[in-house]
Amino acid sequence: MKESHKNTPEIPESVPTTMTLAEFLENDVPGYEYSEGKLVLRSPPTVPKSVPTTMTLAEFLENDVPGYEYAKGELIPMSAATRRHGKISAKVIWHLYSHIYENGLGELYTAETTFQVGERVMKPDVAFVSTDHLDVDEDKGFPIPPDLAIEVISPTDVHSRIVRKVFDYLDAGTRLVWVLDSVAKAVTVYRSKSDIEILTHEAMLTGEDVVPGFTCPVGQLFE
Repeated sequence: MKESHKNTPEIPESVPTTMTLAEFLENDVPGYEYSEGKLVLRSPPTVPKSVPTTMTLAEFLENDVPGYEYAKGELIPMSAATRRHGKISAKVIWHLYSHIYENGLGELYTAETTFQVGERVMKPDVAFVSTDHLDVDEDKGFPIPPDLAIEVISPTDVHSRIVRKVFDYLDAGTRLVWVLDSVAKAVTVYRSKSDIEILTHEAMLTGEDVVPGFTCPVGQLFE
């Protein structure tokens, strides 16, 4: 029996099988995926637990809690960024930065910058705020949503939670949301809840009327 270590997640072992790939595709085995002649146990994603707090939304905006977002009286833990996640976020900033500042369009913000998004406080991986919306106290979080919110997702992120965040941005007035998928190397562009477009690595990502004049091949964000 293997020794169990506290706080160390158990890694599911692959199970050898005589089933071929074609047979697995035809019959399937619930709870498993198939790889090189083995059944690989599919682990459910871990959903971070919220932490109740007596802090109000206004108090969170003013004081912040590093590593957390805020929603309906609860602190929502943010997942630790991987190297891949950080690299993609940096690429996005690198491509946007010169265009935004050279044309006086507004300002870019990195993760840990707080934005009030309806009844939530969120910290997008990258955010753009237009010049018209910058007349706020720089020593506090934004009491408004960003004009453009950019989220970088990883394989451990839960799809429904990402979509909920995107819809909350849109409901609060964010004009454009980009969701960058580090595995598919694609960008999902949300203009509204019904106007959604997936751009693959050969497509051109544009700032549309939110970041006028900005263009970038999707593939360059994942190089």
